[in-house]
Amino acid sequence: MVFGECGVKLGDHPKKSGVDDQLASQNVRRSVLSGRRLDTIFVAASARDARFTRICVASIRHFYPTATIKLLVGGKLEDGLANELSRYWDVRLSDVPPGEWGWGFVKLEPLFGREGEQFLVLDSDTAFGGAVLQHWQESSAPFLVDDEQQSEADINRLYYDWTKVAAIDRQAQPPQFLFNSGQWFGTAGLLRRKDFERFLDWNSMPPKARLSGLFQNGDQGMLNYVLNQRAHIDRQIVERRKIMCWPGNGMETFTAQSISQKTAEAKVIHWAGFKRARLGELPGADILRFFEAQYYAQLPKGTTVRVLRRARYPTEFSIRKVSDKLAYRLRKSK
Repeated sequence: MVFGECGVKLGDHPKKSGVDDQLASQNVRRSVLSGRRLDTIFVAASARDARFTRICVASIRHFYPTATIKLLVGGKLEDGLANELSRYWDVRLSDVPPGEWGWGFVKLEPLFGREGEQFLVLDSDTAFGGAVLQHWQESSAPFLVDDEQQSEADINRLYYDWTKVAAIDRQAQPPQFLFNSGQWFGTAGLLRRKDFERFLDWNSMPPKARLSGLFQNGDQGMLNYVLNQRAHIDRQIVERRKIMCWPGNGMETFTAQSISQKTAEAKVIHWAGFKRARLGELPGADILRFFEAQYYAQLPKGTTVRVLRRARYPTEFSIRKVSDKLAYRLRKSK
């Protein structure tokens, strides 16, 4: 019996059903190998996370003043946010049509962009703790993801239960790796919409899972499955590195001081699952405040604007919390 790094049993590799896809992607692979670059940093954004979006952008600019940053608009944006980011932080909107994309599915869109485009996808509740892009420069794989280790129970809870998927997809294999989809590097043109369409209906808006409960956390479970399936055919397509710090496991070397002095590790700090009314209630609050201060230093009368916005955040948070509870109860009652 053979076990993979995630601690689950490995079966036989899928038949060569993916050979055609592998041959079709050769031009993209050659492009990746011939010129290692990062074309775009995509930040997924909506009105719910405008404060984090500002912090995230400031953290990127702290290390990469000229990097191309584009917003993936997964829902309605806070009024004026796009214009503010464009005017003072040189952040553009992506070519992805704005809309209600549901839970994270807008983050799949860079996969289907200009063939060969090399990119980083980020959730808004992230911040650069160091020179994160160096990992991409050092790698030769078309995809670079965080090297996560999870128990089998957490794999099923956070990603997918491959045995349930196998009941529908006879080529399903146990996962070789897992990664949080709030930070991952990729290359456009290697995965296609058709790779997802067995489980995801692209014709609806937001895109809708065809089978409820099979994949967890929106885009995350589905992207992990599709990329794992491709990796069983092409073992060189994905590299794993420790690129994420989750504050729930501690802040590691990260403080506002270590980041400002650029002595912290080259990782993305991701506040996944942390929802609080005030920054001070979050782990790593000094980092969030540090980047927020940098953000408003770029705006006219930035200190005043920051104080006024900060005063309204707790009320907005409480309203969203009540609204979410009501929406959940409505869905359960149907």
